[in-house]
Amino acid sequence: MNVMAKAEKKISSAFIYFFGSFGGILFGYDIGVMTGALPFLQADWHLENAASLVGWITSAVMFGAIFGGALAGQLSDKFGRRKMILMSAIVFMVFSVLSGVSPDMGEASAYYLIIVRMLLGLAVGAASALVPAYMSEMAPAKARGRLSGLNQTMIVSGMLLSYVVDFLLKDLPGEWAWRLMLGLAAVPALILFLGVLRLPESPRFLLRKGDEAQARKVLSYIRKNPADIDQELASIKETAKEEQQANQKTSWSTLFSGKYRYLVIAGVGVAAFQQFQGANAIFYYIPLIVQKATGQAASSNLMWPIVQGVILVIGSLVYMWIADKFNRRTLLMVGGAVMGLSFILPAVINWMMPNMNPMTIVVFLCIYVAFYSFTWAPLTWVLVGEIFPLAIRGRASGLASSFNWIGSWLVGLIFPIMTASMPQEAVFAIFGIICILGVIFVKTCVPETRGHTLEEIEEQGTNHGRVKASNPEN
Repeated sequence: MNVMAKAEKKISSAFIYFFGSFGGILFGYDIGVMTGALPFLQADWHLENAASLVGWITSAVMFGAIFGGALAGQLSDKFGRRKMILMSAIVFMVFSVLSGVSPDMGEASAYYLIIVRMLLGLAVGAASALVPAYMSEMAPAKARGRLSGLNQTMIVSGMLLSYVVDFLLKDLPGEWAWRLMLGLAAVPALILFLGVLRLPESPRFLLRKGDEAQARKVLSYIRKNPADIDQELASIKETAKEEQQANQKTSWSTLFSGKYRYLVIAGVGVAAFQQFQGANAIFYYIPLIVQKATGQAASSNLMWPIVQGVILVIGSLVYMWIADKFNRRTLLMVGGAVMGLSFILPAVINWMMPNMNPMTIVVFLCIYVAFYSFTWAPLTWVLVGEIFPLAIRGRASGLASSFNWIGSWLVGLIFPIMTASMPQEAVFAIFGIICILGVIFVKTCVPETRGHTLEEIEEQGTNHGRVKASNPEN
C-alpha cells in the first residue's frame, strides 16, 4: 500500500494536465484528416460522381460524435471521467485501424467506411465532452482558463498534425495514401491510453462518490497550499450536501429545471453558436474554397490547410497567454464581432467592387481563423467545462458537445450545397450574421466565469433562477 502511495506521489501536475488534455489530439486529427484523404479515396474507389456517399463518408464522424458526446457525458457521471477517457481511446484505436484497412468491395466499401467512421465518431464526441469536464475539475479557479485552454491547443495541434501528414503522404500511391492517413490516427490514441492509465480520477467525482481520502490525495498533486485543499474540499462537500438534501435524481429533465436552466442554456448556446458560425466550413473545404476563388485545382492547394492549422496553433498559444487576463465574455464578444465582419466585408466589397481580387476572401478568412483561434475556439470548451453544476455536469457537457457536433455536421453537409447555388461571399455573409447573433447571445445570456470557483458559478445560476421565479415578467 505504501509502495503504491509513493508511486502515485510521483505523478506531477504537469503530467496530469498534459495527458488530461491530450484527448484533444484525437479530436483534432479526425476533424482534419479527411481534408487531404478524400481526393485519394474518391479516385481509388471511383466515387467522383457519388456525391451523397462522399458527403456521408466525410460527415460520418461528426454524426457519430453527436451521440458520443451525450453518451459519454452520462456514463462519466456513473463511472468517472478517467475510465471513460480510457474507453474512448480504445474505441478510437480500433476504428481508426478498421478505417485504414477498409475492404475494396465496390460501393459496399463506402457503406462499410461510413459505419466504421460513425462508430469512430462516438469516441471523438466522447473526447470533446470528457476532456473539458476533466480539466475544469482538476484546475484551480485562478488558472482554469489557461489550463482548460490546453484542450484547444491539443485540438488544433491534432488538426495541424493531420494536415501535415496528408501533405507528406500525398505522393504515395492513392490507395496507400488515404489508408495511412486514416489509420495513423491510432498512434495518438495509443499514446493517450498509456498516459491516462497513470492519471488520477477527478477529485470532484471522487468526493461525490464518498471517497474523501482519495479526493484529498488527488488535490495534493495539483494544489500547493494545504489550506487551499481544505477550503476546496469543504466547498465541494457543501455543494454535494445541498444536492443530497434536495434528493434530486439527475435526469435529462433536471437540466432544464429552474435551478439549472440559465446555466444550461448559456453553455449549450455557446457550444452551438461556435459551429453554426461556420468555422468548420473553412477547415473542411479550404482547398475547394481556394479553388473556387482562384481556379486552381483543389489537389494543388493542400498547403492552405497547413496555413490555417499554423494560425490555429499560434492563436491557441496566444489564448493561453491572455486567458486569465481578460473576462470570458469580453473575449467572446470581441472575437465574434471581428469574425462576423471578416465574413460580411468580402460580400460588401464584392458588391461595391465586382472586380475585386479573388484572393481577398481568402485573406479575410485568415483574419477570421486568427480571431476564432483565441476566442470562440478555446473559450467554448472552457465554458462547457466550468459553467455546469456538479450534479448535472456530465449530462450537460455531453448535451453541449452534441449540439456542437450537430452544428459541425450540418455545416459540413450544407456548405457545398450553398456554394453551388450562390456566390461564396454571400454564403460567408450568412455565417457572418450568425456570428453577430452569437455576440448578442453572449451579452444577454452568458454569465462571467473567470476567477470564480465551480461552486460560485453554480450559485450564480441558482440565484438567477430564483430571480426569474420571483419576477416572471423579467
